[in-house]
Amino acid sequence: MPRRTKIVATLGPASSDAKTLARMIEAGLDVVRVNFSHGSAAEHRKHVELVRSLARKAGHAVGVLVDLQGPKIRIGRFKEGKITLAAGAKFVLDAECELGDQHRVGLDYKNLPNDVRPADTLLLDDGRIVLGVVSVRGPCITTVVEQGGPLSNNKGINRKGGGLTAPALTEKDMQDIKIAADLKADSSASRSRARARTSAGRAISCTRRAGGRSRWRRSSARRRSRRWRTSWTHPIASWWRAATSPWR
Repeated sequence: MPRRTKIVATLGPASSDAKTLARMIEAGLDVVRVNFSHGSAAEHRKHVELVRSLARKAGHAVGVLVDLQGPKIRIGRFKEGKITLAAGAKFVLDAECELGDQHRVGLDYKNLPNDVRPADTLLLDDGRIVLGVVSVRGPCITTVVEQGGPLSNNKGINRKGGGLTAPALTEKDMQDIKIAADLKADSSASRSRARARTSAGRAISCTRRAGGRSRWRRSSARRRSRRWRTSWTHPIASWWRAATSPWR
């Protein structure tokens, strides 16, 4: 029976050497994810060339997925590095705060106070911490902790339901799209939900200018995710975009 599940593995310190990659490919690896949040263009090129060389030797088709960094919408840092929030406690997100404490923390995304309103819900650390917005005054967002727990430096923050005005693509992302096209990556993706459709259009235009074909796709219609993909002309790319692909 043919295997419909596709195996995607992230290239990292523990999975970038030739011996480990060869074993992964032999075990059935289908796609490698290259995280553009870390590393240089030269390092990414070296890793992609190694993967393709090993795949050719093994007689397997292995696609390359480039994951763009996207905007950094995060809280700032704490004096002690970490706090614990209790449900029901008040907590302030302060765009002018430099080092946080048990009662407040700064923001890397300074425009957040302009994007939220009372009764909004903010999700921190991938939803592990839930804050209900009580009021917004100047650079300060006063909230009540609805779901508490430990909270450490530079954790991600998002508004439930989306709607943040931060562009989903940064200038670094636009440059990285050109690098991905030069690498003939099979697909690229952004995890950001901010203005995803508009930014997808920018990504598509940039991809085409770099000499590739692209189109925007939702990663999961059921989850209504805002992730998009762009694909370049490459033997595996036609498989990736095929209407019968199990990725649909």
